[in-house]
Amino acid sequence: MAYLEVKNLKVHFPIKGGIFGQTVDHIKAVDGVNFTIEEGKTYGLVGESGSGKSTTGRAIMGLNRITSGQVLYQNRDITNLRKADKSLRKDIQMIFQDPYSSLNPKKRVIDIVAEPIRNYENLSKDEEKRRVQELMEKVGLSPDSIYKYPHQFSGGQRQRIGIARAIALKPKLIIADEPVSALDVSVQAQVLNFMKDIQKELGLTYLFISHDLGIIKHMCDQIGIMYKGRYVEQGLTEEIFNNPQHIYTKRLVAAIPDINPRKREQQLKFREEVQKEYANSFNHYFDREGLAYPLKAISDTHLVALPEKG
Repeated sequence: MAYLEVKNLKVHFPIKGGIFGQTVDHIKAVDGVNFTIEEGKTYGLVGESGSGKSTTGRAIMGLNRITSGQVLYQNRDITNLRKADKSLRKDIQMIFQDPYSSLNPKKRVIDIVAEPIRNYENLSKDEEKRRVQELMEKVGLSPDSIYKYPHQFSGGQRQRIGIARAIALKPKLIIADEPVSALDVSVQAQVLNFMKDIQKELGLTYLFISHDLGIIKHMCDQIGIMYKGRYVEQGLTEEIFNNPQHIYTKRLVAAIPDINPRKREQQLKFREEVQKEYANSFNHYFDREGLAYPLKAISDTHLVALPEKG
């Protein structure tokens, strides 16, 4: 049984126009996305800015209104998570993209991390303090720093505080939306490895959203590649990287720098081939509106958006 299942998810934003501000059209930010995540696994959503990946994550969290489709968590409908059972809302938490803006600069760490606890549990001040101190230790920060403010921490430390807040209610599923994109490269690896460690320790399931296919490769068991609100390819991580089929996926894979000198020449050759194919055959992969075709299975786990005679 799938731990999280997303069925034909659509998120369309109205475009207003005319004298009376009527809806004249829609922006189809997410236009029919399907995927499942198994318990304890990490599913990656990847694509460039505007592809719809973050909108998908926010829709699952109830932060964006779903136009149509269904979201199931452990076979229970959470399509409208805000109205779902309170215990279900505790199970699903989010790590936001920017640790500099997602933490209230006017609040101390104890208030930031304790906020979800106060919303769902009735603890005494002493119990709350102990819980926050334990969470700080768990994310590798000093329990004595709970009375500090966000500006007194580095970017990587702030993201760890964000993670502490996300795991405060002992969730089962975490949606991580570009969790390291605002951090220096040297700090990114530390946070990513920490997220993998804490996933194993707490048995977490991740929906990991990123524009960086290299990070996705490091973190994810399965991947969905998005372009203009639709999937262009979906499959196991090794399938996507070893055998990319869609030109958009090939471009993302080709753009990953290879630090291995033995593979660098092979990567440069692949990049040249992809650039040539992109220039000559780009329109073959998309319909007249520039949108991806429906997905087709090329194996039991690998799906690609190709035309009928592709």
